[in-house]
Amino acid sequence: MSDREGHTGGLPASDEDLSLPKATVVKMITELLPSDVSCAKETRDLVIECCVEFIHLISSEANEICEQESKKTIAPEHILAALKRLGFETFTTEVQDVLKDHKQQQKDREKKVSKLEQSGLTEEELAQKQEELFAASRAKYQSGQQ
Repeated sequence: MSDREGHTGGLPASDEDLSLPKATVVKMITELLPSDVSCAKETRDLVIECCVEFIHLISSEANEICEQESKKTIAPEHILAALKRLGFETFTTEVQDVLKDHKQQQKDREKKVSKLEQSGLTEEELAQKQEELFAASRAKYQSGQQ
């Protein structure tokens, strides 16, 4: 069950309601294990519980750090500090790499120009072209029906 299932909109979920998508976890486990090794359902469920607990631990610590700095939003720096504070310093390099990749993907997304901007035409001109295409399509369809 995902963290959005089983409860309504603005109400906070209890710890029992929080989970990770099972299909995603199964895919990750399958990719990591040798092809001749399988994973029991109970093991998969235990991995999910451990992951949720780890996320809860890191986010709670990051929230504490955030509050100490009188901030209202947990930033990546708070997560990195929480990892260090909890003894998971070996994870910080990989987390920083993932953060760097994420920021680059965001920049690349922002650079993509929409088709509207790329066309160089106004919305009115595009609407007129669309109407012309519809008319041509209608005419072609009607000529095929005769």
